[in-house]
Amino acid sequence: MKAALALIFLLPFAALAETPVPKLGPDAVPITADNAFLRQSPAPDYWAFSPFVKPQFTTSACSVASVTAALNGLAGLPALSADAVMTQPAMLERAASREWAALSAEGGAGVKFQQLVDFTSLALAARGMGQKVTPFKPTGETDLAALRALLTANEVSAQDALLLYFNQGVVTGDWDGPHVSLIGAYDAEQDRVLVLEVDQEWYVPYWTPVPVLLAAMLKPTSAEHGVLQGETGGLVHIHP
Repeated sequence: MKAALALIFLLPFAALAETPVPKLGPDAVPITADNAFLRQSPAPDYWAFSPFVKPQFTTSACSVASVTAALNGLAGLPALSADAVMTQPAMLERAASREWAALSAEGGAGVKFQQLVDFTSLALAARGMGQKVTPFKPTGETDLAALRALLTANEVSAQDALLLYFNQGVVTGDWDGPHVSLIGAYDAEQDRVLVLEVDQEWYVPYWTPVPVLLAAMLKPTSAEHGVLQGETGGLVHIHP
């Protein structure tokens, strides 16, 4: 009898544990469900960069994937048939940074925000590109207006790019950890940003509200991520 009662009490908990979890939380709307902005607005960044956004080639290579996509988008499609589109491994080889390669290898620790800034500058130099790199590192909710201003300016043309360092789980409602991707568009009317995800094993591009994006940049990395503990995010602006 006791065993039967125990089974009855455990059944609701077992059923609860097996409840399917949605792919995205309420703060992330996939582009497959909402693409009206891209059809009705110029969206220069989306059309310039999205063709070059490829899945990160290891589980720790989000920084390499994002930097490669940004620089490919800024450079454009090579003019000659003999010229290849830069891949992530080729970008690492060109940059010749053992540190970046080790951090981005399978099982690597991943990069800190300042390292993303430094590796972006290194990649630009390695490719002979003259753009500058300026970090935007928010410290609180008072930076919301400055964030919107930067997003608005970036939406004007595809002559600059914004790399996003953020806590992915704040946006997706899933994995709680630091991640890098590329900003694809800013819909000022609805105050939302399109994230061009490089974590394509799990996601496609999605929209998220700007206040949520700021919260994702401000949340410190938890202790489970080792050397990245306490790390917060921001934007890396690549511009003329």
